[in-house]
Amino acid sequence: MTDTNLPLDPVRDPGTSEPLPAGPRAPVQPSGGRLDGVDLARALAVFGMFTVHLGPDPESVGGFPAVLLSACQGRSSALFATLAGLSLVLVSGRARPRTGGEGRRVTVRLALRAVILIIAGTGLTMLGTHISVIIPYYGVYFLLALPLLRRRARTLSAAAAVAALVGPFLTFAPAILPGSWLDAFAEHDPVNMLDGRGFIDLVLVGAYPAVTWMSYVFTGMALGRAELESGRVRGRLAVLGAALTAVGYGGSWLVLHVFTDLHTTIPRASSGQGPVSAADHEGSLVERLLVASPHSGTTFEQAGNIGVAVLVIVAALSALSAFPRLRRIARPVTALGTMSLSAYVAHILIVRFVDAEGLLGSPVAVLAAMVVLTTAFAVIWSRFFRRGPLEHLLHLATAGPAGLVR
Repeated sequence: MTDTNLPLDPVRDPGTSEPLPAGPRAPVQPSGGRLDGVDLARALAVFGMFTVHLGPDPESVGGFPAVLLSACQGRSSALFATLAGLSLVLVSGRARPRTGGEGRRVTVRLALRAVILIIAGTGLTMLGTHISVIIPYYGVYFLLALPLLRRRARTLSAAAAVAALVGPFLTFAPAILPGSWLDAFAEHDPVNMLDGRGFIDLVLVGAYPAVTWMSYVFTGMALGRAELESGRVRGRLAVLGAALTAVGYGGSWLVLHVFTDLHTTIPRASSGQGPVSAADHEGSLVERLLVASPHSGTTFEQAGNIGVAVLVIVAALSALSAFPRLRRIARPVTALGTMSLSAYVAHILIVRFVDAEGLLGSPVAVLAAMVVLTTAFAVIWSRFFRRGPLEHLLHLATAGPAGLVR
């Protein structure tokens, strides 16, 4: 299994073609820059996803390419999860969360979307590719986020911190709970009946368990409550992102290499490619929770990944705000960001049914072809349609039932 990611829809008001309101204190400016900045960050996560799934192994190359390939491991999926949380808040209303009938309709749409993602994601998982499909996990994330959908940034930030601090310990719960309890639950788990990876995996022990990954979703929701149009706010967020990056990756390195010599006693498990959780390392529970390797799920890794995600989002927003002409240049890339769900599913199907490497000769060629073709498709499609193909179907599937809510 390898790194994987999935975004939410483009951040626009459900049922309309207008951008969401920026809040009472937002400066008067074209909203397209804000939306383009989020879509640009999402497109960068798409490219990171392609790099991890289709590109060469970092160990097979040297120099800067190896550094770039390694940097995408784990971080692109964390960026996607953070952007999904941000989009949840934008859909539900930023500084003025939707209430009453409108709020209930938004909640129903998101709940329906969560169920569809769990079902569709389970189907993609059953294709048996080497990719660990994150779509069903996103369905669980959305359901868990609903109770906090209208909370303030401070509450959401606290929830993210709790998930980052407590979540890694909860992932060890199946090793402590009686096996008979887990078996009894699995026997009645409809998702587990289909592909053998049910809600225990989605919540606790899978490649992207909700107990830890909700830290990214809650962080994105907190960002959605911030006044991202403000340069001062973005500056503070950049400082915060840099600090979290240093504390996460740097803190783990200091503990393992400077304050102790634990790096010599916690070898990474030889499980091949793909996500390696803290449970896949050797050593005591405490020692395994000190690493910050991709998909280890530790507090250190989450802090570092959140820091990187915040920096990328702030950089994308700031770049398009500071250089308006860049919006036109970046339009092909931001177009891809508006239909990343379609791009995700397409690349899963290509991996499953097309021997792309056999046709093109190398992972580098496959990666380049995927980037060019999906970007070109996004540009052409966006000239005629506001949503991507699968994004449009998801909208149709949820808008009708939600419209019945009063």
